[in-house]
This record gives sequence, structure tokens and C-alpha cells, in this order.
Amino acid sequence: MEVICRQMMRKVSIIYPGDTDYLQDERVDRLEFQQINEEILSQGGEPATAMPVLLGLTKASLETTSFLSAASFQETTKVLTEAAINGKVDTLRGLKENVIIGKLIPAGSGYDARFGAGAQLGEVDETNLELQVQPRNGVALADEDQATDAELRELMEAGLVPGDGSITFGDESGYSIETPDENAE
Repeated sequence: MEVICRQMMRKVSIIYPGDTDYLQDERVDRLEFQQINEEILSQGGEPATAMPVLLGLTKASLETTSFLSAASFQETTKVLTEAAINGKVDTLRGLKENVIIGKLIPAGSGYDARFGAGAQLGEVDETNLELQVQPRNGVALADEDQATDAELRELMEAGLVPGDGSITFGDESGYSIETPDENAE
């Protein structure tokens, strides 16, 4: 119950931006707000003021930092379109987004297998954790350097990666992606 309440109370609405880059009535994450205010205070500036915002369950789920998690809940097209336009990166830190892409969750025995024994979450090498949406062509690839031929063929069949010959198989990493030359006529 506490976890749900925390998610619903995670955002604050800016009342007065002070010396921050926030805008009045902007809705931001509470932890980010506190960090920015601490930085402004340490520099001798005037901090922003805000009031807590109570989000409903639907809105709280859609405003998560993981676009995969948000897209799996509601408004899938809208969430994925905004992620593609903004070039968002999902760091795959939560249970839901890891289950969606079929990878081990960052907990229990899956945590050691993925991050190494004794690793702390802050020490994770994030090169293999990101799911990026390329704003140029909207193609999403998960764990590019570890994807197998079978996984890529499955993504091609689903229409999630181009099947136009821009992906080749058989090199050391299993595939390569050739981006179109913008200068070519």
C-alpha cells in the first residue's frame, strides 16, 4: 500500500521557480526537485517552491520514468510516439520493463547474473541496459550487442526493426545496422 501511495505522491507542482530552470505550474519529480533546490542553495541562489500533487492511479502509471512501463499500461500509441519524438532512453531498471523485453529482472538470482556478484545498482555498467528509441527512424533495439539472430528475425517479423536489408547477420556481434547515408542521392 505504501508503495502505491508513494507513486501517487511522487510529483510536485512548481509554485515559484526561484533561480531554477523550472516553469510555474510545471509538474516535476519530488526527488529531482529536492536535488535541484539543494544545488541552487549551495550556489547561494533562491530555491523553487512547490506543492505536492496527488496523482490518480492511471496518471501515476503513465508518468513513470520508464516509457515501456507506461506504454504497457494505457495510451500505448501516445506514449511510444512521444518517446520516439523525444529520443527517450529506457534504462530498464524496473521489474515491468525487464519482463516486457524478456530479460532477467534486476533482483534475486537475476541480479547477480546480470550485474555481477556484489554489484551495487549505482555501479552498473549501463552499456547493455538501455532500450533506445531512435528519433530518426523510430526503430527500437534492446541490448544491441547481445541480440541473437533469432531475436532480430523475430523483431523483423513483428515489424519492430527494418526488414529492408539494413540489418546483416553473421559478423562477430551477430548483426550490424547500416544507417542510410544522408548525403546519398
